[in-house]
Amino acid sequence: MTESTTSRFGLMRLMAAMIAVLLLLTACTGDGSSDDETTDGDSETSEETADADTGEETGDEAAGSTTGEAVTIGFSAPAADHGWIAAITENAQATADEFDDVTLEVTEGTNDVNQQIAQVETLINSGVDALVILPFEGQALTQVAQQAMEAGIPVVNLDRVFSSPQAYRTYIAGDNYGMGVSAGNYIGQRLTDEGVTDPVIAEIAGIDNLPLTQDRSQGFADALETFGFEVTARQAAEFTVESGQAVTANLLQAEPEIDAIWNHDDDQGIGVLAAIQEAGRDEFFMVGGAGSANAMREIQSGESVLQATVLYNPSMSSSAIRLARAIAQGNGLDGLAENDVPAEIITFSAVVTAENVEEYLPVGFES
Repeated sequence: MTESTTSRFGLMRLMAAMIAVLLLLTACTGDGSSDDETTDGDSETSEETADADTGEETGDEAAGSTTGEAVTIGFSAPAADHGWIAAITENAQATADEFDDVTLEVTEGTNDVNQQIAQVETLINSGVDALVILPFEGQALTQVAQQAMEAGIPVVNLDRVFSSPQAYRTYIAGDNYGMGVSAGNYIGQRLTDEGVTDPVIAEIAGIDNLPLTQDRSQGFADALETFGFEVTARQAAEFTVESGQAVTANLLQAEPEIDAIWNHDDDQGIGVLAAIQEAGRDEFFMVGGAGSANAMREIQSGESVLQATVLYNPSMSSSAIRLARAIAQGNGLDGLAENDVPAEIITFSAVVTAENVEEYLPVGFES
């Protein structure tokens, strides 16, 4: 065989080998999907099927479970002599009843500071897993709350704040300053839209020596100032129907023309509306405060001077129970990236009007 023939024969053998390799690769891959990819897909399907068969929850589903370690939560609040306070206790109990793993120990509501302290001490001695306390007076209950914390019992401080952050694990409350801001923004914007340039704006406050009343008034004044307005006349009541009616009667006698009124509290607002009706006045619109169902129904009727209310919702006690449960069980809050429950939560003071009253009416409290 000549050298050129040998070369041609070697080249042919090389080409044949290459064709064989190509044919082998094509047979192995078929439509271009590897055996490994097919195996992985089957494996994932098998795992999903296994989860479905066992009914086990994973990830976020497990985090949303409604049953966990059994816990006992102690609850203490003032006497239910006010619609808002009554709703606080009712909401707490209703929320605890939603969980099979929660037992709620509720003390009798009292406005006697010493009695509330004694009740909290009894809850501590009984070995509850967590405490939810709305103190009649924050500073007076601070020491006993701190005693609970030192005993390893986490305290959720509800609404009226203790004088030391060491007395609670978490604080949840409404936004008193924000209430005033919301009321002021609503009134200021509405008067501006109506072209009123020098309005007479009246304010019917709550108990003046309380920080919460002072915060509400300050927020109201600050919001009105952004529109170039200010409070023209102001009366302080006592968060009761009787006081609301009395101070409003005086206010209406002193001011023959009014453009808008903000009343801090829907409970005392029953008396405010009674005085307005008795005086036969309707040249103004009124905004309430706290979000009672009574006020919302007035708004819904479309026949009242009461046109809006700003929320300070007692649903916060429902949230307090959920927070206490999560802390006692060592959990965080669903929807938050952090492992632990936040140290403070302040609720938002939404404005309820005829446009959105149906949305908020289910959470309104009865005055």
